[in-house]
Amino acid sequence: MIIPKSSAAWRKRAVSAFRHLILVVITLVMILPILWAFSTALKPQKEIYAYPPTIVPSRIAWENFTKAWQSAPFGRYAFNSVFVTLTILTCQLVNAAFAAYAFSWLSFKGRDTLFLFFLVAMMIPTQVLIVPTFFIFKVFGWIDTYWALIIPFVSNAFGIFLIRQSFLSVPRDLVDAARIDGCGHLGIIRNIMVPSAKASFISFSLLTFTWRWNDYFWPLIMTNSTKMRTLPVGLVFLRTSEGSIEWNVVMAGAVLVMLPVILLFIFMQKYFVEGVMSSGIKG
Repeated sequence: MIIPKSSAAWRKRAVSAFRHLILVVITLVMILPILWAFSTALKPQKEIYAYPPTIVPSRIAWENFTKAWQSAPFGRYAFNSVFVTLTILTCQLVNAAFAAYAFSWLSFKGRDTLFLFFLVAMMIPTQVLIVPTFFIFKVFGWIDTYWALIIPFVSNAFGIFLIRQSFLSVPRDLVDAARIDGCGHLGIIRNIMVPSAKASFISFSLLTFTWRWNDYFWPLIMTNSTKMRTLPVGLVFLRTSEGSIEWNVVMAGAVLVMLPVILLFIFMQKYFVEGVMSSGIKG
């Protein structure tokens, strides 16, 4: 049976419209909680429990952000989050670049087996390692220090895998030409590999920044003083002295925490998509 062209075209448009509808629904499900958090952060206290609830506040209560910043040592929490996140990000990028180059362009005995172990490491949940890591750090005296927050994350198996896939897509003729011109391994990494895999480095940086910036569980376990807490842990302490919760202040603190990640992704999403796509070109 031959389906008329008009019927086939209509069916194609219907399927496309249905897919877009599903995407719109999924987008709304993901965005609405964020919009509600922003709305609550801008509301005066009396509007938090108003019924029926409203999205747009009657007035913008900027004082919620000031109170959130002053209710807890947010300045110290912010410094800890920035320092820990950027230190881990720098270490992971350097380690990923060198390890990915070794696994993609150097030939040595056991290379593929060692890389397999890296892939297996990606399957081990962090929670499984918390207890043994805690006792090891306790012996070293690293509990409630930056060492406990940074050392476990200086390398990342997923980052090595992602960057390696991009390095494999670099033409061999380009690498051979660089070697003829006198470039060593460091020169090849700096002048050829890193520029060629720029999108993958940026996408991995975004993922790493998001993971470490939003990490709550690990800092909660490894720190026990105010001076070492990070922003996600600090949100718990946005309470009044009586222990009640002012949700507008809590949401203002949450907005302060999530805003850097949102802005970073908005400006870097093009490179993020390119990096994820280019990592699967060859492997």
